[in-house]
Amino acid sequence: MCLEVRKTCRCGRQTAQFHMRDNVMTAEVIEELYCPECSGPETIDPETMLHDNGWVIKYDMDLARFLAVSKLMVDPESVRPGFIFDSGYACWLEMYPGEKEDILEERKEIMALQKEDPTRYLKEISSWNIARIERLKADGWRKAQAA
Repeated sequence: MCLEVRKTCRCGRQTAQFHMRDNVMTAEVIEELYCPECSGPETIDPETMLHDNGWVIKYDMDLARFLAVSKLMVDPESVRPGFIFDSGYACWLEMYPGEKEDILEERKEIMALQKEDPTRYLKEISSWNIARIERLKADGWRKAQAA
C-alpha cells in the first residue's frame, strides 16, 4: 500500500496530491510547495528543489537521504530531488496537479460512446490518451516525459 499525501502550496490557493511509492518517504520529506501563482523562491536550489512546469517542490533532503539510505540501501549522494521525484518516492499522484479534474471534462464526450458504440469507444479513448500524453510531454510535465 502506498501513502497518499496532500500539500497546500505556499500561497494557499492550490493543493497537490503526492504519491509516496512503497512508503519509503514520509509526508515530512515534502518541506514546501509552490504553485505557479505563488511568489516562490527567486532561485531554484537544485540541491533541495525540483521545478516542474511552474510548480516547485522543496524537499527536506536530510530526511530524504536518511530514509532512502536506511530503507533502500542506496548511496546517499544519489539521493537528489530528481531521484526522489522520478523514482516515484515523492511525486505528483497524477501526471500534474489537477489532472484528475481536467481529465473528467476531456473524457466526458468519449465516455458517452461506451454504451452506444463500444468498439468506437475503445478506439477513441486510446487515441485520446495517446494524444494527451504527447501533449503533456510537449508541455514539459516531468512525469509525462517518462511515459
